[in-house]
Amino acid sequence: MTPQDYVQQKAAASGSSFYYAFLFLPPTQRAAITAFYAFCREIDDVVDDMVDPSVASSKLAWWQAEVTQSFAGRPSHPVLQALMPLAAEFQIEQHHLQSVIEGCQMDLTQTRYLDYPGLQRYCHLVAGVVGEVAAQIFGQTVPQTTLYAHKLGQALQLTNIIRDVGEDAGRGRIYLPVNELQQFDVKAHEILKRSYSERFTALMQFQARRAQGLYDEALALLPAVDRRAQKPGLMMASIYRALLTEIEHDNFQVLHQRISLTPLRKLWLAWKVQALGRM
Repeated sequence: MTPQDYVQQKAAASGSSFYYAFLFLPPTQRAAITAFYAFCREIDDVVDDMVDPSVASSKLAWWQAEVTQSFAGRPSHPVLQALMPLAAEFQIEQHHLQSVIEGCQMDLTQTRYLDYPGLQRYCHLVAGVVGEVAAQIFGQTVPQTTLYAHKLGQALQLTNIIRDVGEDAGRGRIYLPVNELQQFDVKAHEILKRSYSERFTALMQFQARRAQGLYDEALALLPAVDRRAQKPGLMMASIYRALLTEIEHDNFQVLHQRISLTPLRKLWLAWKVQALGRM
């Protein structure tokens, strides 16, 4: 199996909405974003599949060394063998990859966030930086597009957090800020025990309004000159906003299930942005 085959399989097997946004890209850009996304999946899987935190920590340390070695011209893992030949063309730098690893390292040591600014730091590392790299691959031409990409990455990550409250609770993690749980009088043990209440619904409505506001802010930041090039990001915004709306319509029944869109609906939403230029 070639490195290119490996990253393609890794991206497709994830079942992520991101995959649908890649389908419409020219070959070189599609190869770059697929390899970068496969890298992100590899790092994320270390944490999601964790049984022993010390083993997961060792694996992330290995990835840190592998990234350093790869930028020195000696990649050994197929993901970085696929990515490195394209890194310079799309201005992908070592600190981008190391930031993604740093964000996932936080998952090994931190299961709560005291406030939203603390959560924002985590979102910046695991999603904002990813958005920045993606925007570069998609073909941004002006610096302001980076601001849009970071804001959109944050919106996407908050949508993930809302969708995965129950799943994360099963791993002992609560990403919803502690002071906001207190504001709505929701106890951590209620979330860990998957217990619904009107207080929980109100808390989640608050989170959803914040996420929706971030989508609006991101779209307002996207310069008109880069709107066409950034269509894949707009596809992601369309798919994830539809998911967030679905969760809202389902009254935030996220503690016992993972709400998702069908592959056909994701493809339709992506195609609509590609063909019509609108969400």
